[in-house]
Formats: sequence, structure tokens, C-alpha cells
Amino acid sequence: MYLIQDSNTRNKNGVTMDLEKIKVGYENEVNYQKKMLQNLQSWLQTLLAVAAIGFVLCYYFYERNTGLFIIGVVLLVIGVLGAAIVAYGRHRGKQNVKLVISDYENKINSLKNK
Repeated sequence: MYLIQDSNTRNKNGVTMDLEKIKVGYENEVNYQKKMLQNLQSWLQTLLAVAAIGFVLCYYFYERNTGLFIIGVVLLVIGVLGAAIVAYGRHRGKQNVKLVISDYENKINSLKNK
């Protein structure tokens, strides 16, 4: 059994954690972050659909119906800006998952080498 005694793995009582607890903790964190990335993906698809509906409204009602054209412009802007923000968050989330996995691997390798 490997015991970790650095300050990053101490719980509230100062008790050290074993390797299996660390593995389970990292697996739970990675699974949670992957689930959140899937949620961001569904939001991205929804916002792209809103932008597409806005584009269609803008295209078909350009000089025919001002009200629907304005609604189309609003939907297009909301969809594109929202999709850009969510896409950036998704990108940063993927980077974060990679960092958590590499931190786990580094921690396990350093423990096994001791």
C-alpha cells in the first residue's frame, strides 16, 4: 500500500490517503467533467440550431416582414454568441480533463518510484 503524505492529499483531519482512494477520486472527477462536457455539447448544438433558425428567418423575411426579420437577427446573434462562448468553455473543459489525467499519472508515477 502506498501512502501519500504531501499537503495536496491530506483530508481535514490530516490523515494520509492511500493509492486506491486517490485513483477512485480522480476517476470520479474525470467522469464528472466528461459528463459536463457532454452537457456543453448539447448546449452547443441547441445554440447552433437557434442561430440557423435566425438565419433562415433573416433570409426569407428580409424585405417582406420586418418583425420576423428582427426576430431572426436577434436569434442569429444570440445563437452565434452563445455558441462561441459554449465552444470556448468546451475547449477549456477538454484541456482541464487532460490536465487532471496528467496530474493523476504524475502523482501515481512519483508514488510508485518512491
